Amino acid sequence: MRKRIQIKNAIIVNEGRQFVGSLLIDNNQIGQILEGKDAIPDEPPMEVVDAEGCYLLPGVIDEHVHFRDPGLTEKADFETESYAAAAGGVTTVFDMPNTLPTTTTLEAFSEKYEMAATKSHVNFALYFGATLNNYELLPQLKLRSIAGVKLFMGASTGNMLVDNKKVLRYIFENVPTLLMVHCEDTPTISANMTAYKEKYGADPDMRYHGLIRSAEACYKSTAEAVALAREYGTRLHVAHISTARELELFSPTNPNITAEVCVPHLLFCDEDYIRLGSRIKCNPSIKTRADRDALRRALNDGTISTIATDHAPHHLRDKVGGAARATSGMPMIQFSLPAMLGLTNEGVLSIERLVELMCHNPARIYQIENRGFLREGYKADFVLVRPNSPWTLTPNQIRSKCNWSPLEGHTFHWRIEKTYCNGHLIYNKGHLVDENLHGLPVSFSR
Repeated sequence: MRKRIQIKNAIIVNEGRQFVGSLLIDNNQIGQILEGKDAIPDEPPMEVVDAEGCYLLPGVIDEHVHFRDPGLTEKADFETESYAAAAGGVTTVFDMPNTLPTTTTLEAFSEKYEMAATKSHVNFALYFGATLNNYELLPQLKLRSIAGVKLFMGASTGNMLVDNKKVLRYIFENVPTLLMVHCEDTPTISANMTAYKEKYGADPDMRYHGLIRSAEACYKSTAEAVALAREYGTRLHVAHISTARELELFSPTNPNITAEVCVPHLLFCDEDYIRLGSRIKCNPSIKTRADRDALRRALNDGTISTIATDHAPHHLRDKVGGAARATSGMPMIQFSLPAMLGLTNEGVLSIERLVELMCHNPARIYQIENRGFLREGYKADFVLVRPNSPWTLTPNQIRSKCNWSPLEGHTFHWRIEKTYCNGHLIYNKGHLVDENLHGLPVSFSR
């Protein structure tokens, strides 16, 4: 049976403008977009939802998540974390390859893809991980069904470091699709860790994490990646930029080399280690207030192209310790959109620019088909958010399996009211609507 649902009287934000209007769901697509209060669609809807007072945004596309499935599911899995995504207005996620087994063979990719299709409540795609040993598989990748190739030029969780210069050059020259790179210079970090251990003991205090995984380490590696991309014409997207100096390497006039910033680097600075300790330990590290403020400014001048989360759940017991012992990574996907909407209240960026960075640009950069915009004929992925609706985060509201957040106790002023994915209401005022509803694999126009 054909399904026609009208969402009316919302403030629709899309492609640089906002207006009061209606969106009509026609099965799993956007059938019509109408301007004006109480607008009347061409055909009568079967159901009408009055969204007066809410903003209607495209569903967030989070291009950088670690859902830990398969192999690390005591921390998280596709079912629990996609529920958290839906609760945060995120309708599409791209999952990273450093799982167990790593997604670095065609067989592992296929098995993980099939698993995600049966467990994810939101749309998904997967990265294929490049390693020292599998680079010859790159020409065999099916480009229409892969998010991109993930390359670790710095050691992080999962031991997928590629530090052989000959292999790096081969990957940059031959990768057939977008290459997303984690950039940190491992020799610099190792030398820093040795020096800080000699001075402060086996597990230096967390306040040294940003000096060990330093700005220099980030800049050196990012500069190398950008230079290789320029040499070989690689489509490069650098993950989680964390320093002011790295921003100098990117230009809005070069769409072939782009940069992502992640929510933690926009929210926190090294002063927050005193209050939050290892809860905000991540790789690359949270840097100085000056770095954070530079990243915020770069949201508006085109230097930064996308905002993601690097959602990386761990048990709190894994976060015990200092700069050497505590595990890096934090859960963030459920609260990324409310947190970034908070920055719009602070005047850091406009809500139109937020939509550009979290919805439109990921769709453009990854060449996602029929998602990321509110356009007639596109998939009906969108979220209703209500402003001026304060609430304080407590653990019972957290949907991630690890059940903690560095934002506990924070008061948000925007509330995720409803999330629609492929025309289905999947999240409604605090609850997953139907556990049997699943998202779809994302396709790419490559």
